[in-house]
Amino acid sequence: MRDEPSGVVVRAECEDDFEAIGEVVRLAFRSHVEGRIVRDIRASDYYIPELALVAIADDQVVGHVMVSHTDLDTGGARQRIAMLSPLAVHPGRQGEGIGGRLVRDVIERADARGEGLIVLEGSPLYYPRFGFRYSVPEGIIIHLPDWAPPEAAMMIPLTAYRPELRGTVVYPPAFDAATH
Repeated sequence: MRDEPSGVVVRAECEDDFEAIGEVVRLAFRSHVEGRIVRDIRASDYYIPELALVAIADDQVVGHVMVSHTDLDTGGARQRIAMLSPLAVHPGRQGEGIGGRLVRDVIERADARGEGLIVLEGSPLYYPRFGFRYSVPEGIIIHLPDWAPPEAAMMIPLTAYRPELRGTVVYPPAFDAATH
């Protein structure tokens, strides 16, 4: 594991950060889609302001992570759970541990809020270092794009996790811009 990035402060995003966040997300993904997802999540009731974090270095936004709510279809009923998406670090600052710092901080804050688990669609080579694991054996199904390996469906149980919670993740409307 890398050392903590020096000179980086992580805090909840605020409205003054939104433009810079949009630029970091656009540059990190080389796309406007993820920035639209961030904006649409903020405009929805799935948004959790205290779990939308920025990494600040030299008075600039250099990273962003968002954990918002999504629904889990448990077979007739729906339960709100937490979902990490997206995570973005400015391309000029990648490889410095900023993304890891954001992920660790947002997991800790979600746990402190009483969230039971966090799901994500992400790299099975990156996220396991933070405790994420393949979600299917835990009974959490995430429908992935065709190009993603099955193990990209991941989850991390938090303190309030209930193993009997099983079902299929239903992406909120903010993700309609992305293909799932």
